Amino acid sequence: MEMFMTAMGNVFNPACLGLIWFGTMLGIVFGSIPGLSATMAVVLFLPLTFGMEPTMGLALLVGLYMGGISGGLISAILLKIPGTPSSISTVFDGGPMAEKGEAGRALGVGILASGVGSLLGIFALIFISPLLAKVCLLFGAADYFGVAVFSLTIIASLSGKDMLKGLLAGLFGIALSMVGMAPLDAEVRFTFGNYQLLSGFNITVLLIGVFAVTDIIQAGLDRRNLSKGMEKKKFHLKGYGLSVKEFIEQIPNFIISSIIGIAIGILPGIGGSTGGLMAYTAEKNRSKHPEKFGTGIIDGVIASEAANNAVIGGSMVPLLCMGIPGNTVAAIFLGGLTVHGISPGPLIFDKSGQYVYGIYLALIVSTIFMVIFERLGLPIFAKLLDIPKHILLPIIMIMCCVGAFSGNSRVFDVQCILMFGLVGLFFKIFKIPSTPLIIGFILGPMFEENLRRALQASHGNWSIFVTRPICCAFLIAAVIFCTLTVRKNLKDKQVAEAKGENFDTAEEEG
Repeated sequence: MEMFMTAMGNVFNPACLGLIWFGTMLGIVFGSIPGLSATMAVVLFLPLTFGMEPTMGLALLVGLYMGGISGGLISAILLKIPGTPSSISTVFDGGPMAEKGEAGRALGVGILASGVGSLLGIFALIFISPLLAKVCLLFGAADYFGVAVFSLTIIASLSGKDMLKGLLAGLFGIALSMVGMAPLDAEVRFTFGNYQLLSGFNITVLLIGVFAVTDIIQAGLDRRNLSKGMEKKKFHLKGYGLSVKEFIEQIPNFIISSIIGIAIGILPGIGGSTGGLMAYTAEKNRSKHPEKFGTGIIDGVIASEAANNAVIGGSMVPLLCMGIPGNTVAAIFLGGLTVHGISPGPLIFDKSGQYVYGIYLALIVSTIFMVIFERLGLPIFAKLLDIPKHILLPIIMIMCCVGAFSGNSRVFDVQCILMFGLVGLFFKIFKIPSTPLIIGFILGPMFEENLRRALQASHGNWSIFVTRPICCAFLIAAVIFCTLTVRKNLKDKQVAEAKGENFDTAEEEG
């Protein structure tokens, strides 16, 4: 209790609150600009915390982390460009909602879902972190391979009516992720003599190319419709865009998506993008109207944002209890803890309890700041919709180039966004879904690395994947999920054919 009171005194002094506010606001800016991210924000400001009192320095990093993850929804909804990789699935329904004139509602719902997901993730961190950390210790390389296989089954659900095209796109994404040096042995592959490809393709570059540059090229090819951007779009939003009745109906969505996000955050190396995609898929499969997903409904926005923000609390569980960072930002945060003399592990509550409680309180305060200030800034953000497309699109293209270049300071990455933009255009022309491409690229390294680690540990014995209970359970779940998805697609196809036959018969009788 004494440590908790000390933490409250440290966090709720004006200087610390000011740092949390500054970090949250700046994080929102970094998250909302395509190409920048929460990771970049935390990296840039980490050196500034070295001379601060530990609670104040960590509070600044917490604000940057929270604001950076949530800020990605702004460009995901308004521009259909995920501001951060965590916001990939927010584009699916947030973008169509903005196109239908519901940008304000999509943003309001997204912000509310971000706040709920963050709070649930924080409460999980506070109350069940020791138990979850022990479960996490049971996972080995084979088990993470099982998680990767199960996560890749998302491709089957998000492939639309043509599963073959979706699977091809997913395999293409996995192939792209294998460019460069192989994990474990650093064997060079698929570079074709180009040294720029030794480090492979950057996920930010791929996202910018497929989601942003593709749309810019497509808009340029359809120049006649650019004049539509001159029409002023109305912005309406009351509260956070949800009535009390709708909020109650969405409670299961909030809870289930947040639980998925927390679980994904606890498992090291997976990340918020996977959490958002898995929650989106789970909600789509649970829905009575799955065909509406992707057309612009709040269910998809809530699932994505609740999950990717819940990842924040989840990623802190293995970090604080075992010193294992759940994702890239958590790894940088680990550096901040080490600099301030805080050693993560089972004894952290005894040795540095006041700083742990300070992190908990800073997370809660930054969540409140994020929900309030993003809501107050919505009328300003929505003004982006009033900018004519022939002015907005060149500005976005410049931002995309800057964002691609800023990651590794390479002109090659700027060239890559154009290449991926053309790939995305090819996908659109031939009606190939681009989402499986992104999923394959994200999960490819996890799939390959843990497959090789498991086989090394078992000396090439493939039975390790069925003898380990956790891995076997995930593989069985993957088979069941794929089987159900295929059956559902075949059933839908039969229903559609039956309707077509009935329609033809009715025409003949008429």
